[in-house]
Amino acid sequence: MATYSGSPKLTKGAIIGFDLLNPLASVIIFQYNPKTLTRRIEGQIAEQEGSRTEVMRLKGAPQETITLKIEVDATDQLERGDSVAGSMGVYPQLSALEMLLYPKSAQVILNTVLLAAGTLEVIPTEAPFTLFIWGIKRVLPVRITGFTITEEEYDPSLNPIRASADLSLRVLTYNDFSVTHPGYALFLAHQVVKETMAVVGSVGNIGAVAGGNISLF
Repeated sequence: MATYSGSPKLTKGAIIGFDLLNPLASVIIFQYNPKTLTRRIEGQIAEQEGSRTEVMRLKGAPQETITLKIEVDATDQLERGDSVAGSMGVYPQLSALEMLLYPKSAQVILNTVLLAAGTLEVIPTEAPFTLFIWGIKRVLPVRITGFTITEEEYDPSLNPIRASADLSLRVLTYNDFSVTHPGYALFLAHQVVKETMAVVGSVGNIGAVAGGNISLF
């Protein structure tokens, strides 16, 4: 029996951390796209007490927080005899996610040596430049503020074979980067796309009002 090949190709969400010292350590492509995604947006108002002329002014892009749950499951890989899943379960996927919040061990060792040598100031390590990718219209620089991992099943060696992670991401805007940082251009491009879609939506709404389908007054 022939299978239907006309179904649309599924786009996978992803979180990718870019690190020059270890570029492959933090690439998390979602095995299953989350069914829901929650976004909280807070406006950045340029408040000045006693000044009525400033009430509508914005001091920058709004602060946006994204929360979502991702799931990983090694069941299918185990059935296919995948050697990595067989020996480690979903530890590699969970570790790639966790490394977005760990300082690199090489930098920790270097800082320890510098402190032992009497260095007065040691600069804290910088987290990887992290992107949340949710389709072509949303490629956002983010900072992971925290997550909760729930391990659900284990193999005989106590490797987790099923797990879920509740993530909290803070979207970084052009207010958070220097002009030369790639995050500045990425977020600005994201805003331009959003402005374009807002115009498309507004034109449709104006057409509905003009056509008499909707009454505002």
